[in-house]
Amino acid sequence: MIYITGDTHRDFLRLDNMKFNKDDMLIILGDAGINYCLNEEDNKFKKYLKKYNVKMFCIRGNHEERPENISTYKEINMFGGKVFIEEDFPYLIFAKDGEEYNIDGKSVLVIGGSYSVDKDYRLTYGYKWFKDEQLTKEEMDTIYNKLKGKHYDVVLTHTCPYKYEPVEVFLSGIDQSKVDKSMEHFLDKIEGSIKYDKWYCGHYHTEKIIDRIEFMFENIKIL
Repeated sequence: MIYITGDTHRDFLRLDNMKFNKDDMLIILGDAGINYCLNEEDNKFKKYLKKYNVKMFCIRGNHEERPENISTYKEINMFGGKVFIEEDFPYLIFAKDGEEYNIDGKSVLVIGGSYSVDKDYRLTYGYKWFKDEQLTKEEMDTIYNKLKGKHYDVVLTHTCPYKYEPVEVFLSGIDQSKVDKSMEHFLDKIEGSIKYDKWYCGHYHTEKIIDRIEFMFENIKIL
């Protein structure tokens, strides 16, 4: 069975009552928090996650390091596309941005990354901030040119297309005019250039469905 949930931010208590089988997989829509500390604390946490007895397929969020920037990750073929895995933790699978997969018989597109609206706070008070949290212009262009005109059963992203932003859950005190919406505008462009049946995203810590797009946070559903 393939399950899906939203951001975990290193808090996996929502899995405590789940009964997974060895062939099950859980998709996390970004900000899993697994590659956050970038030291031995991450390794301890990865060992802890083994207790859930489920493979985790993680989309890249903004509050975590890109796996390709971590020397212990290797790029391998899986689900018909490229993923990043560490030999010591093969049950933790990280998707590659812009990659196309075949998961449980479904064609799946994955695009991670977004802007941290709390960037200034993080820099001021010494919390982690990852400078390449968003896709570069070159990465966006490459992904767009590869995908346009295609059909996908499922699209998995961290943030959402700009037109679907859930403005009702925006954090108070954040000046939205200073928030970089590059990723959201890019996903608008992607949404207009492909065909898809279902789109899942996280990032906004809300549960909401708009047309074929579903925002997820703590709920766990079957894909």
